[in-house]
Amino acid sequence: MHGLNQSALGELLGYDKTYISALELGKRVLEDVGSRRRVCDLLQLPPHVLGITDPADTDFRAMLQFGESTVRLAEIARQSGHAAEAVSELWPLAARLEARIEDGHTERDVLHLLARARVSLGVALGNVLPEERLATAAHWTGKSLQIAEYFQDRGMTSYVLRMHGNELRKANLRGAAVQRLCRAAATAPDHNARAAVLPLLARAAGALGNGPLFDRVMRETEELLSCVDHTSLFNPFSLHEIRLRGLVSTGRTDIAMRLVEHSPVPTTIVAPQWRVIESITVAHVQLLADDRSGAAESLDVAAQEAVMQRLPHQLQRIMRTAGTRLPAVHAAASQSLDRIRGEMAA
Repeated sequence: MHGLNQSALGELLGYDKTYISALELGKRVLEDVGSRRRVCDLLQLPPHVLGITDPADTDFRAMLQFGESTVRLAEIARQSGHAAEAVSELWPLAARLEARIEDGHTERDVLHLLARARVSLGVALGNVLPEERLATAAHWTGKSLQIAEYFQDRGMTSYVLRMHGNELRKANLRGAAVQRLCRAAATAPDHNARAAVLPLLARAAGALGNGPLFDRVMRETEELLSCVDHTSLFNPFSLHEIRLRGLVSTGRTDIAMRLVEHSPVPTTIVAPQWRVIESITVAHVQLLADDRSGAAESLDVAAQEAVMQRLPHQLQRIMRTAGTRLPAVHAAASQSLDRIRGEMAA
């Protein structure tokens, strides 16, 4: 933290350089509380760093426990379709942690928690903001990159890059999104972490029109499906939607048309917003096949779910997909979008 070498640290603490080296290597241990507290005072460290508990430290641990619970519950709420509630919980937490750091309290645990809170807040905002404001979501996820890279934790870095890359894609910054997501995949420490990245990388590659990268990533997801646990994103249902959209985006609409009727049955693991996304993508393919009645039915299902889950940018996607070919669907989605925007403004 202070940028000291062993000699300078030993001089500050009154210890020999070899003793400092033995402490760092775990060959010697500071056993007594007095010595630990003295080191904390001289280095301006919070006592809990060296295992010293006092009333202030108890309050600090309570704050961390509360923050961890808030992030965890907000993530559950978002995946259950309650992103607006997640934002309401995460915003004050992020503000409180940032205020603590501005006051000079830069404990490792606080920085870790702040990074997670910023990412979770950005992702939740990405679910509730209209498309023209999605850069705000990407801004929040991006604020965690410096912390993640400072700690040189591959799992944490991959997680932040993954979430930030996906928000960049949603904000139509596709080249930057692919770059971040490729880094996230390369940094992933194990198969589960890599499986979390690949669906998002496939979506970004498809949106960018990079067919070879899209195909390569989709092949790897198929190989991993039987090797890792399925999640709300990494499962056959969500990957089917990603494949359909990517095929259309890379100029292979004919293949997408043949696959559109073979969607896997969604399970409870599939997040509500993915049901909306899948219905919109299916409707898009149906319109390309000139199946207007099927597309109208799919968009109607998507609109009802988007209204219930308060997903404004998905309503905007419905409006774009309906366009002038399904004016009634377009008008209904527009009215619902105006109502949700009014409620959010209030």
